[in-house]
Parts: sequence; C-alpha cells; structure tokens
Amino acid sequence: MSGFHKDVVLAKDVPTELLLSKHEEFLQGYAKNQDSYEYVMSEWLRCSGVYWCYTALELLHNTELNTEELTNFVMSCYDGSGGFGASKDNDPHLLYTLSAVQIMAMMDQLDMLDTEAIVRYIVSLQQSDGSFYGDKWGEVDTRFTFCALATLVILDRLSTVNIDSAVDFILSCKNFDGAFGCIPGSESHAGQVFCCVGALSIANKLHLLDVDQLGWWLCERQLPSGGLNGRPEKLPDVCYSWWVLSSLEIIGRSHWLDKPALTSFILAAQDEETGGFADRPGDMVDPFHTLFGLAGLSLMGERRLAKVNPVLCLPQTLCTKMGLQLQMLSSNS
Repeated sequence: MSGFHKDVVLAKDVPTELLLSKHEEFLQGYAKNQDSYEYVMSEWLRCSGVYWCYTALELLHNTELNTEELTNFVMSCYDGSGGFGASKDNDPHLLYTLSAVQIMAMMDQLDMLDTEAIVRYIVSLQQSDGSFYGDKWGEVDTRFTFCALATLVILDRLSTVNIDSAVDFILSCKNFDGAFGCIPGSESHAGQVFCCVGALSIANKLHLLDVDQLGWWLCERQLPSGGLNGRPEKLPDVCYSWWVLSSLEIIGRSHWLDKPALTSFILAAQDEETGGFADRPGDMVDPFHTLFGLAGLSLMGERRLAKVNPVLCLPQTLCTKMGLQLQMLSSNS
C-alpha cells in the first residue's frame, strides 16, 4: 500500500458480520416497490439492475423469484434488432444485451433468445481496429469489448467476431503503469482493467499481460481502511471489491491483497436496518453495490455464499454446467 491517500475511517460500531437475511429482504423488496423514487429513476439501467438483483440473490442461494415475470421483462427489452435496451422501448446497447443474456442464462432460458440475431447485432458493432461500438451512436470503450465477448461466449458464438483484432485493440489501451483505460491514451482505471483482463481471459490471451506489473498496480488500490479504489487519490468503493479483486483472481495475484482488511471494509458498508451494501460505510445502499459486495466476499471464500465466476460474475455452478472454461492464471504464472 502506498503512503498518502484519500480514505475513510471505519467507525467502531460498523457491522462486522454478514447480514444474509437482511440482504435477501432488501433485494426481494427493491423491484416490488415500483413507486419508489429509486425505481422510477432507474429506468435507464433497469435491465442491468435486474441482473444485479437476480445474481445477488443467486449468490445468497435464494431462488424464490417469479421467473415468468423476469422472462417477460427481459423479452420486453428486446427491440428486434438483436440487441436489448435498458427497458421497454429503450434503444439497444451492448451493456444491456449482456445483462439480458446473463439473466436468461441463470434462468436456463437461453433457448428463448434469437441467438443468431444477437450475434449479428454484436458483429455489426465491431470496428476495423477491433474495438466495439456500444450501440449505433458510435461510442468506443473497452467495456463494450468485454460485453461483446462475454455475451458471445455465453451463447457459444465467440468465433463470429475477429478475436485477434479485439485483442489488439485491448492491448492498445494499455498504459505505462501496466493498467488499462477505456480507449488508447486514456487514464488507467480499475473498472477498465477488469474489462480488459476479462476479455483477454475469454480470448485465452492472458499470456500477453505483464501480470506482476498489473498485479502491483491493482494492489496499490487498497487503502489503509482495507477498501479498494478505482484509481489513485480516490476514495474506496465497495464495487472495486469486484473490479480489482476479480482481476487479481484471474491473473493469479489475489493473494497479494490484505483480504481480512478488505472483508472488514465490505461488511462495514452494510445497512443493519434495511439490508444492502453502500459504496462506503454510512452511504445509501443500492443493488449495484450489494451485488459487488457479495461477489467480493464470495471471491474471498465466504462459505455461506455461492461461488462466483470471476470473469462473468455468474454463479460458478452455472458456468460449469454450461461448459465455460475460461482462462485463469495460477499464482505461479
């Protein structure tokens, strides 16, 4: 850990135990309260929000969900082009297309999808330099490369895009510090690192990384509070318990982190009254941070949670059932 930080100080009365039943109540109640301000204002990302809630409940071993209602919602986000939007009548985007496919995979409903149309949609978004547009409006970001490859590997159609050029684009986004930005020359960020490392894992190209240099940069994200930030001089945030830790897990360097300290930080961000996790202790909880708090704890071996796949953020049992064998490096690599 480096010497000078923006950080938080954990109060003495923060939660220190995982509040399993509270989190189930929070997640089950979130979507049901459709008159709430939070629900109404989240239409622009609802498909991903459903994915966060559903996956978090899967990690909690809670399968008491109305799958017919979920299926109907996901299919209402489909616009016929092959892509999915955030909600009904929203433009399709790779971000929500991945979320939709992940949800349908967890419900064992992939056969309801028009796989070939989804594939054509994704293929149409790859550019000559290997990058992917997120949608028809032409924004390029390494997040979209990950979304494209992750969706295709779940659908068993990875060979339909130019993997070599996608990898070349990812490598062009690598910086002098060994980490990655969203486009060539942009600032290194832990969220982009996850997207690039995850995409390279799917492409079976992790050997192209300098794992020690990258692992060092990622471990430098841990602050004295135990929490992780996304880039230097930023406050810690529970979501980086996923973006940083999963990246380290994929490259075989997660043992470089102080996991007990990270666990304490994640647990401190729980709300003991309502359930759920916030970005940091004392803030408002939400499904996004709840999923990634639970996923981080799962990666660190919390036995009361289902094991999560560090690349796809899906239950490992599902990935095994689907035969998804994604590249992972050992600590000796």
